[in-house]
Amino acid sequence: MTTLDGGPPPLPKAAPPQDILALLGDHSTLTARRSAPPAFHVEEAADPAALGAYRRLRHDVFVTEQGLFDRHDRDEHDDDPRTLSLVARDPSGAVLGGVRLGPAHGGADIGWWAGGRLAVHPGARHRGGIGAALVRAACARAEAAGALRFDATVQAANETLFTRLGWRSVRPVTVAGRPHVLMRHPVGRVQALVTAAKGPLGDLLSALADGPPGTLGGPGYVGDDGAPVPGGGGLVAACDAILPALAERDPDWAGWCSVLVNLNDLAAMGARPAGLLDAVAAPDLPHARRLLGGLARAAAAYGVPVLGGHTQLGVPAALSVTALGRAARPVPGGGGRPGHRVRLTADLGGGWRPGYHGRQWDSTTRRTTAELTAMLGAVAAAAPAAAKDVSMAGVVGTLGMLAEAGGCRAVLDVANVPRPPAATAGDWLTCFPGYAMLTTETPERSRALPAGPATSAECGELTSGEGVGLRWPDGEITEAVTAAVTGMGTA
Repeated sequence: MTTLDGGPPPLPKAAPPQDILALLGDHSTLTARRSAPPAFHVEEAADPAALGAYRRLRHDVFVTEQGLFDRHDRDEHDDDPRTLSLVARDPSGAVLGGVRLGPAHGGADIGWWAGGRLAVHPGARHRGGIGAALVRAACARAEAAGALRFDATVQAANETLFTRLGWRSVRPVTVAGRPHVLMRHPVGRVQALVTAAKGPLGDLLSALADGPPGTLGGPGYVGDDGAPVPGGGGLVAACDAILPALAERDPDWAGWCSVLVNLNDLAAMGARPAGLLDAVAAPDLPHARRLLGGLARAAAAYGVPVLGGHTQLGVPAALSVTALGRAARPVPGGGGRPGHRVRLTADLGGGWRPGYHGRQWDSTTRRTTAELTAMLGAVAAAAPAAAKDVSMAGVVGTLGMLAEAGGCRAVLDVANVPRPPAATAGDWLTCFPGYAMLTTETPERSRALPAGPATSAECGELTSGEGVGLRWPDGEITEAVTAAVTGMGTA
């Protein structure tokens, strides 16, 4: 089909583009708009016309106006299909400015992103902070894509603008013979998770610190995944409660997870599970059946008996499970020392649990009893110096807890972390990953855990200090956790 003038047919009318500032919560710019009609909105350049207009603007600014490049400003990032462009458009649809962002290098996306080619039309440079809005939108979009590091090489004249927006100067660099500054947006995703999930523990549990022998695990096991029972002859106990919202919303999955997390706790201690005790609360009998149904399925899959428990009906949904196991020599979480290598062993099979994308990874419901048993026995078989199963604090936060218990700092090599292709770096390092064990050992003794279908790889080291740094392929280290995670001190 052609139009009467011989041109191509009109494109079908699409839904109006949504303002990315509103979608990603850029409150600073949105608040300023409320007193007057918006002069522009920011959106992803999803169609050839918008992308073409942005690239022409780039040429006008960087080639014609500034003379930064000779013939064009295009580079390899423009040919990378993962590269995104955001544009600011006025109410008529005209492109007033734009910015480019995407993975910083051509390999696998490991969560290291870079922004660049920030350009604003000369006639719009004093119209309501278009450049600042584009920078904020780029930061939000990069974090939404799972970035844990976001850099930009900024012309020296724009360093003040980026500093006002919270960016930090890293070092001066030269681009096309002109002075620039490498700047970095502080991504606080890991720190926020760790602070919320584990930060209050030290202060909260201090009330128990002066209890009888064995309190909080006893010497060498304070803050551990499980606790050796005093006088128990190798008996190890672990206890976890399921989030009430999960027990209410998805009772079958909550029941499965109540077994999973407790058996993982025992496994991190090198303990062989002996049995489970449950405490179930539900608003009615059908809900209780679903909670217990998920628990029973998991117990059968793992081959671990439910010894007994307690049930309460007519109350809000809740679920807590205690696991008992045995270990001749429990593996401590606080056995790591400076110089130890860090290893992550994780089951990369499966996928995101429906309804919990980016937060809960489900591989265990698809495994056989033999595979589950092999994973649970991996720490006991390898007997590393320290071990901890990855909890709701995510890989990085749990590594911070392990390092804190040993009086150390940890450095994680992001590119070496085993990760499923379906998960972004930001999601994988902050989610509950199903089965994942962090272990440390001296370089001479470090070896893969015999964990059946799970993948095991060295991906960091313990050093002196505190917190967790993320080390990138260029050698840069960004701070993910700036201090001790729990405040409970060394084990």
